[in-house]
Amino acid sequence: DNHPALACLTLAHSTAGHTITTIEGLAQDGVLHPLQEAFLELGAVQCGYCTPGMILTAKALLDEEPEPSEDQIRQALSGNLCRCTGYQAIIDAVKLASKRLLAGRGTSLETSSPSRWYDLSSKPPER
Repeated sequence: DNHPALACLTLAHSTAGHTITTIEGLAQDGVLHPLQEAFLELGAVQCGYCTPGMILTAKALLDEEPEPSEDQIRQALSGNLCRCTGYQAIIDAVKLASKRLLAGRGTSLETSSPSRWYDLSSKPPER
C-alpha cells in the first residue's frame, strides 16, 4: 500500500487485501527503476542482503519527498543496516535517482539501447 513494512516482523495473513511491492516489482517491462539503476551505477550494492530494503525504503521516501535532503535520506534509511558498503554510496544513489525522477528523465536506458546487464527480460547466454 505504498509504505514500507518490516517483512521480518509482518505475519503473512496480515497482508491479505493489501498491495505488496517487492524489489522485483519495481522494474517495468524489463527496465530497472531509477533507484535500482542508480544503486548499480554507484556501487551501492555489495552482498545484496540489505539492497531490497534500502531501495524500497528509498522509494517510499521519494514518493513522499521527491527532493529529500541528505539528512532526510539518512533518517529514512536509518532502520536498514548495511555491513558492506558503508552508507555514502547508498545516499548518493538515492540523490541521483531523485534528480533523474525530478528531471522526468527516469533512467539513462530511455535514451540509449539497453545493455544485457539491465535488460531483465533477456535470457542469460547459453554455455
